[in-house]
Amino acid sequence: MKKGCLIVVSGPSGAGKGTVCGDFLRAHPEISYSISATTRAPRDKETDGVEYYFLERSEFERMIRDGELLEWAEVYGNYYGTPLKKIEERLSQGQDILLEIDTQGALNVMKRFPDGVFVFILPPSLSELEKRLRGRGTDTDEVIARRLSAAAGEIAVAKEYTYTVVNDSVEDAVRTLSAIVAAEHARTSNNLDTIDGIIRNKSGISEGKEA
Repeated sequence: MKKGCLIVVSGPSGAGKGTVCGDFLRAHPEISYSISATTRAPRDKETDGVEYYFLERSEFERMIRDGELLEWAEVYGNYYGTPLKKIEERLSQGQDILLEIDTQGALNVMKRFPDGVFVFILPPSLSELEKRLRGRGTDTDEVIARRLSAAAGEIAVAKEYTYTVVNDSVEDAVRTLSAIVAAEHARTSNNLDTIDGIIRNKSGISEGKEA
């Protein structure tokens, strides 16, 4: 069976990666979303087991000790991580999986899944990023300043990713992400079994018959 594709999406807070990923998944229901675990408090309308698994700090640290996470990181004083078991099961079953994680976690995933597809969502500019952060109305000025300070460093890490997508328009960003995944499925290294299968069945071709 053809192995599934691991799609890892990152970007600075306010770049719109959550919106892009949400619209992308609605357009591609065949792709699974990997729910991350976190120790941060839920935001308005967020539900445990939907946006995140919201865990106590002690439970998260137990998962770290027991090796149950594909990656984990501490960001802004909270833990974030990806449960490993379901990722491995779904990929082995040929299912594509999308991970929306921070840059620190993505760099760790690159070491374990170097064949993954790593996509960085960029804002059109830092001024636009600040505008989006303030428009959310969920963070204090202090938190916004901290996020903007971290954004430059996060954007520099984009050079380590396979692809970058500028989120000037969510519709265009989703279209570009869809094209990236389609291209990855057409990559020769992901189709060696198909090539070999066609070669093995060459006996079915009538000899001496011109195309």
